Amino acid sequence: MRPENCRATLLSSLPFLVMAVVTVADLAVGPAVVFLPLVSLGPAFAPLVGSWRRTAAVGGLALLLCATLGWYNGLLYTQRGLTSIASVLGVTAAGLLAVSLRQEREAELDHVRSIAETAQRALLRPVPRTAGKVRLAVCYMSAVVEARIGGDLYEVIASPHGLRVIVGDVQGKGLEAVETAAVVLGAFREACLDEADLAAVGSRLERALEHALERQLDDEKFVTAVLAEVMDENVTFLNYGHPAPLLMHADGVLTWPEPDSYALPLGLGVHNTSPPKPYCAPFRSGDELLLYTDGLTEARDAEGRFYPLAERAHLLKGRDPETALRVLRQDLFQHVSGPLQDDAALLMLRHA
Repeated sequence: MRPENCRATLLSSLPFLVMAVVTVADLAVGPAVVFLPLVSLGPAFAPLVGSWRRTAAVGGLALLLCATLGWYNGLLYTQRGLTSIASVLGVTAAGLLAVSLRQEREAELDHVRSIAETAQRALLRPVPRTAGKVRLAVCYMSAVVEARIGGDLYEVIASPHGLRVIVGDVQGKGLEAVETAAVVLGAFREACLDEADLAAVGSRLERALEHALERQLDDEKFVTAVLAEVMDENVTFLNYGHPAPLLMHADGVLTWPEPDSYALPLGLGVHNTSPPKPYCAPFRSGDELLLYTDGLTEARDAEGRFYPLAERAHLLKGRDPETALRVLRQDLFQHVSGPLQDDAALLMLRHA
C-alpha cells in the first residue's frame, strides 16, 4: 500500500481506535479512574477526513459510548458524567465547524489546482506520437509532490526546416524556474517556424532569456539545453552546457554525440563567450535518440551511486518509445527507492 493510502486509512480509523482504547481502559480500571472525558477525543479527530455527516456520526457514537460507560460506572447523573457528555457535545460542534472550513479550503484548492493544471498543459504540451519518419515519446518526472512541471522543459516542433526538439534544465526550482522555462519554450516555438538555421534558433532563445532576465526574472538564472534538428538521415545538435544525448544505433552501438567544446548555458551570454557550434550525427532507420536532463543521470541510490544510464540502455531497445520510457522510469524509481531529488525530463525519438 502506498504511503498516502496508509496515512488516509490511519486518519480515517483514528477516531474509532481512540474510542475503543478509552472503552477498554475504562472497563479494565473501573470507576476509580474516570476516563469518560477522553471519549471526546473521537469526535476531536473525526474532522481530519470525511464529511460533516461522518463527523456527526462519530459524535453521536461518542455520545452513546459516554452515556453507556457513565451508566455502567454509576456516574451518568453525576457532575463528572454530565460534564463528560457536555464535553463530547462541545467537541462535536467544534468538529462540524472545522469540517465546514476544511471543505471550503479544499474546494478553493481544487479550483486553483485545475487552473494550474491547465497552465501546465499549455506550457508542456503533449508531443506528437509521430512526425514524418520519427516516432516520439516523452516522460516528465517532477521532484515536487503532485506537481506536473518544474524546472525542466521540452518541446517538439515540426517546422518547414525539419523536426526540431529541445530539452532543457532551468537552474533552481519552484515558480521562478517555471517562469524561466515558459520564456525559453515560447521563444523556441516562435523561432523554429521563423529561422531556417538551428544556430539562429539558439540565438533567439539567448536573446529572449536575456531580455526576460533584465525585465523581471532573477539575473542569476540560466538554462542548460540541447537542441536537435532531424532532417532526412541526420540529426544536428546545438548544446548549451547540457548532458550529451544518448544515440542508440540499430546495430546496438551506443554513442554520446558531444560538441568539440561546450558552450555556456542560455542566459549567460552577457559574458560575451562564443555561442555553441552545431554538430551532426547520423540518424538512420532503426536508430533511437534519447535526450534527457541530469535528473536522470544524477539520481542516486541508497549508497550514493548515480543511475547507470549506459548500463540500462538495453531497456529501451526493441520497444516502442512510450513503452521504453515507461520501463526506464520504473527502473529509475527502483534505483532511487524513493522520490526523485530533482526533476527529470526524457524525450525519445525513434527513426522508423
